[in-house]
Order: sequence, then structure tokens, then C-alpha cells
Amino acid sequence: MSVIHSVVLMTTATKYRSLTVALTAVTVLAGGVGIAHAASTPTTALTMQTGWTGITREQVRIDLGTGWVTQAELTYPSRAKGRLPVVVMLHGSGHNDMDQTLPEGKGATFVPLAQAAAREGYAALRFNKRGVTGIGPVESTDPAQLNPKHPYAQIQRDAASVIRFAAASPKLDPSRIVLLGHSEGTNVAANLAADPKAFGIPTPAGVIAMGVVGQDIKKLLTLQIYGRLLLQLHDEFDVDADGRLTAAEAIDGLIGQPKAAADQFRSVLLDGDKVLASSDTDHDGQIAIDAEAGRVLRAATGIDAYPDVPGLETLQDYVADIARFPTVTAALPRFAGPTLLLNGENDLQTPARAALAADAAVAAAGNPDHRIVIYPGMAHTMNVTPKFTPEFGNPDHQVVTDIRAWLRSHR
Repeated sequence: MSVIHSVVLMTTATKYRSLTVALTAVTVLAGGVGIAHAASTPTTALTMQTGWTGITREQVRIDLGTGWVTQAELTYPSRAKGRLPVVVMLHGSGHNDMDQTLPEGKGATFVPLAQAAAREGYAALRFNKRGVTGIGPVESTDPAQLNPKHPYAQIQRDAASVIRFAAASPKLDPSRIVLLGHSEGTNVAANLAADPKAFGIPTPAGVIAMGVVGQDIKKLLTLQIYGRLLLQLHDEFDVDADGRLTAAEAIDGLIGQPKAAADQFRSVLLDGDKVLASSDTDHDGQIAIDAEAGRVLRAATGIDAYPDVPGLETLQDYVADIARFPTVTAALPRFAGPTLLLNGENDLQTPARAALAADAAVAAAGNPDHRIVIYPGMAHTMNVTPKFTPEFGNPDHQVVTDIRAWLRSHR
């Protein structure tokens, strides 16, 4: 039996270019050069894209080192005077462009956030990840840049290069650099903030984390590939909440499910209108969700072969690399500055419970300026969407409003 992996593994801008995951990091010595080459002709956007009125959009290029100069965009209020605070935006996993363009034309995570920053008097710096040549994302054909050795450590070094560029810009205040990360970017932000000297960057003025990577990669992959299936059986099939499914409950639970999900669950639960005998190992006419359906699903997903999980073959270097570094929960308490953690209650890639644990760790470290918001009905891309069949979308208006309020209060 095959099991369909309906997971996006901690990314927001996937096609998916295989199942990439986003996660962990901490104190790796920064390498490479972060000195950038700014474009000489900034342009003010008036009608090219909605939301950019009154915001200057300056195209810049940033040298990430080891042969890659990336395209980036610095945006700021057109009437601004003096050096500005700046929000540096750090992507989720995968080969994301500067907008963090979502699949299927569903949006671009970082565009409304950059516009929101400008409305609060901040600049914003967005950049294409290494190996990405344009919005789309458009990818390079150079495998060395798309898949560098120690890929997660390289992501950290690249982010540090971008921060050093921001610190060197005459338009920006190096003492007021806020790091805003989504998914993988939450870990990058936390790790850089935890030990800025190791990366050769100024101490950040704050960290904003959306879709918080608060657990290690093995736990998160187990949830995404296997655990979410059991959660769905408990939430959507088990009406009387006794942990067991009758044939009637299984049949009713399949109603309204997408065909792929329905076929997947039917193959575990049913033989016609009766429970599947091979799953019902105690022969009581019901399927115990955890003990019986779980046994079948564990075998089908191959999660116990971690890290050699079927479907993740192309990601093993990445998984091995990020596993070397601590999570947000471990790293962010080492940062004494303001923190804002945001998570969707329905997030099955980076669960809300882990975000709560990360915020509790920050509080326990004595940080007086920390806040967490858990949004009902929202999933990993911070939009309102069904829990088990999420749709991509831009961050909800309330998320943008909360980020604006936080930036305003910390300007």
C-alpha cells in the first residue's frame, strides 16, 4: 500500500521542488563576504503593483560569497529622512525568491509585510535565496549554488551577509535591524540573534517569527508525514472520541475528503462496508486509531526508517545539516531583545504547541519583552484555511496588523 504525503515540509514557496523542509540553526562561524553593490537608480512604485504607493523600491545586489551575487530589493517610505530602522526578511525552506512567492499564484508572503513595514516608517530588505535568479521563483542551473555543501549552514551565512549589507547601507540604522523569519527563517533569525558576533553582524533590534520551528527536525517530520494522519482520524472521523472507528464512522469520515485522502484512508480502514480485517488485529470489529491504523500507517509512510524516509531522498543532506543545530526554543532564549512569535493554531508543519514552548523558554530566560499570538483557524502560511487540506495564501490581515503594531511600538 502506498501513502500519499500531503505535506509541504516547512516551506511556503514550493512547487514543490521535492519535499523541502525548514528548520534549525545556531552558532556557526560566518564566512563569505557580505559587502554589497547597490543599484544607482532607485525607483518609486506608483502603479506597477498595488500597495506600493509612496514607497521607494530600490533594486540592489548582495554578494553572498562563494561565487553568488543575489538580487534583492530595499524598500522604504519615499518621504523618509535620515537612517531608517529596517526589517530583514528570512524565508521558509526551499529555493524561495525575495517575495516568497507562493505556488499556484496564491500570493507572495513578504510583499504585504514589506509594505506594512514602510507604513510604520521602516525599510525592508528582501532577497532571493542562493540559486534563485528571479521572481517565480526562477532557479539557476548551477547545482553547486542550488544545493551547496552543508546547505543549512550556508543559508545562515547567506542571511548574515544580507544583514551586513543592511548595516553598511547609509540609508539604514545598523542598531535597528529587525529580523523577520517565516518557518526555516524563524530558526535562522533565532540563531543569528543568539550569537551575532559569531556571524559578524550587529545585535538585532528584535526578532519576529512566523510559523515557529520550536522542535527538532525528526519530530517535525514525524508529525508532517505520519502524525498528521492520526490527528485527522481523531479529529474528523472519531465522532464519539473513543479512539476507535467503526465501519460507519470510517464511511462517514470519508465524506467530503479529497479523493487522494479518501483513497488513502479507505485502504487502511475499510473493505467495502466493513472494517478492514488486516487492520483490525484484535478482531473486535473496530479499528483502534493509534494501535491499529497507526501501525499500518507507520509502515506505509516509512517514518521509522528516518532519515531514509521514502520521498525524502533528495533532502538527506539538508536534513542531516539542520539536525546539527538547535531549534528556536533552544536558541532564542540567548537573545535579550524584543521577540514576537506568531503561529497558526491549525499549523501541521510547525505546531502551535512548540511555539508556546519557545515563548515560555524566552520568558524563563528573563526576557521582559516577549509576546506570542496563536491564531485560530490559521495554518502554516498564516492564512485562514482548513486544517488538514490547507490552501496557500498571504498572511491574514490580522497578522499584518499585529506585526505593524509591534513594529510601531518598537520603532
